[in-house]
Amino acid sequence: MRILYVSFFLCFCSVSLFAQAIYKTIDSDKLERTCELKIQLPRNYNAEEKRTYPLVVVLDGDYLFEPMAGNIDYQAYWEDIPDCILVGINQGLTRENDFFYDEDTFFPAHDGADFYEFLAAELLPFMEENYSSSNFRIIVGHDLSANFLNYYLFKDVPLFRAYIALSPDLAPQMQNRLFERLSSIEQETFYYMATADADIKALRNAIIECDAKLKTIDNAKLSYKFDNFEDASHYSLVGRGIPKALNDIFALYKPINGKEYNEKILTYEGSPFEYLTKKYDDIEYFYGFEKKLIENDIRAIAAACDKKNDLESLEKLAKLVKNEFPESMLSSYYMGLYYEREGNLKRALQRYKSGLLLKPSQFIDKEVILEKMYDTQDALKN
Repeated sequence: MRILYVSFFLCFCSVSLFAQAIYKTIDSDKLERTCELKIQLPRNYNAEEKRTYPLVVVLDGDYLFEPMAGNIDYQAYWEDIPDCILVGINQGLTRENDFFYDEDTFFPAHDGADFYEFLAAELLPFMEENYSSSNFRIIVGHDLSANFLNYYLFKDVPLFRAYIALSPDLAPQMQNRLFERLSSIEQETFYYMATADADIKALRNAIIECDAKLKTIDNAKLSYKFDNFEDASHYSLVGRGIPKALNDIFALYKPINGKEYNEKILTYEGSPFEYLTKKYDDIEYFYGFEKKLIENDIRAIAAACDKKNDLESLEKLAKLVKNEFPESMLSSYYMGLYYEREGNLKRALQRYKSGLLLKPSQFIDKEVILEKMYDTQDALKN
């Protein structure tokens, strides 16, 4: 029996390490009913921290929430995208009414207008009051809901910065309205749309036509991406579109990879450290939140400093790492590396030795520090 209890406890603890869905209800005055919500918070979410997270609103949450939540949790784990807060709205019994638009104006009307106001006036304030959500908001929909999400673009100040429209069932005139709005939009906006070769024929034809028009938009504030998947249906394209959309929306946020290193950092007119500073400043500007310095990017910039023989950049990087990670071996490693490149081997050895008392990082551990110590000691003897 004790083994059973221990197994249950370990299972519970391991599950708690992963993002889980929270089920909530919200009483809506706009809709005059109770709405069911699914909410997913980031792993290790702490409401007391002074940190905010992008908010992802998932329409058709009955079936679209889980694939969206899984993709975000997975990509955030590998630091390809930031941690996000998700809220899905269950609409299995009400979606036809929720997404209703007038047959003359083709804008939300009756129950559709009520749902439009519910999301803007009740759901978003509810999430902001109860969770640490930022002003960078993403909305995602499929089919009818992928059409409906476009209406939030037409507010004077759009509620969302990123739109994911998966096989939208476009309303009449939506193509022209999207073209006009996205052509003149004044804040950085990400728009993603997808269809597939086996999509519903009527939807696919309208989407292909819409894409041809949107591709002609010349607006530096708009980042537009489109996918036409092969061997995918109206439903299976969802599983392929979500990761592609997230990849495009958070392209700037991603860790430095080999392509960026070779094509952008090494060819950058300024110093490697200036590139790093600009990259993180741009992330804060575009997404509205600060990204914590990650070890992958430190390694890339340090390598570029070596490649360009830029000792000044390496020193600035080492001081930044020391400030950001004072209790990590990272701080001693990079300060030691700077002194080593400078030719001050005694100072470098001191820094490496001090790292033995600090915490290991993802790539820098005791073995790495010891190896640097031995190499430096050998260099001092010669």
